[in-house]
Amino acid sequence: MTDRPDLSPDELRAALGRVRTEVGKAVVAQDGAVTGLIIALLARGHVLLEGVPGVAKTLLVRSLSHALSLDTKRVQFTPDLMPGDVTGSLVYDARSGEFSFREGPVFTNILLADEINRTPPKTQSALLEAMEERQVSVDGVSRALPSPFLVAATQNPIEYEGTYTLPEAQLDRFLVKLVLDLPERDAEVAVLARHAGGFDPRDLRAAGVTPVLDAAGLEAAQRAVRQVQAAPDVLSYIVDLARATRQSPSVKLGVSPRGATALLAASKAWAWLNGYPAITPDHVQAMVVPVLRHRIQLRPEAELEGVAVDAILRSILTQVQVPI
Repeated sequence: MTDRPDLSPDELRAALGRVRTEVGKAVVAQDGAVTGLIIALLARGHVLLEGVPGVAKTLLVRSLSHALSLDTKRVQFTPDLMPGDVTGSLVYDARSGEFSFREGPVFTNILLADEINRTPPKTQSALLEAMEERQVSVDGVSRALPSPFLVAATQNPIEYEGTYTLPEAQLDRFLVKLVLDLPERDAEVAVLARHAGGFDPRDLRAAGVTPVLDAAGLEAAQRAVRQVQAAPDVLSYIVDLARATRQSPSVKLGVSPRGATALLAASKAWAWLNGYPAITPDHVQAMVVPVLRHRIQLRPEAELEGVAVDAILRSILTQVQVPI
């Protein structure tokens, strides 16, 4: 395992490349989602994973945590889940006669918030401070969360009975929204072949997934990403893309300045992963759909016509002038 924070940028990039290889030992045909999670970690953002049950969302997050030697906890969000069940709460100690704080599952490196849209808004909002400020406030005392910290929240795109729509303020805190599709036939055969060979998704060590980086190495990579430059014309290009979403006739609510900032952060992480000292329009274009798709609200008539947000974003990419 790589455990030195003084690795060179090239060594850190190589280690993160091996992370994708290690995750691939447990998860089949989800390379794009793995890359998206790594980009979110590098940009210090959070991830919304959308996919039907059974496409390895939980296994993906657990495998990534194991390959990065990060602590991870899973919370199954249900209608009766209370905010304190996530953040922690004060507990009375009868022996000492005092209250002590008992940490909730949010005190971890990667929090897997499973089916986050199945819990009421009050509990969903308990994550807002943790996601934005990376701390939890209980009884007037703020407690810092571990670093690095990432929320990977999952939701089912087809089953809406008994669910609560995520508020816009919380959706805007997710750096990227990754869609995990059903695998192609060959990939599904490969999944069955692994299980036929004795693969146990609960035992990642037996599957051969080994740690290749740790928290110190990841934080060194995060610092390197922040050094990636952005030319004025590229910054203008990002702003033009965000403004174009607000002007689309199918869109009720376009991308906010926070969304443009998120696009910049993700583009810097993608540029650094590819060995570039500065972001190019190509890096921005690669990040537009995953970073902006959950920040756009369609007009009701557009939803009735079946207009897709991803299609609108791809159309905008063809319309906005690219700096040379």
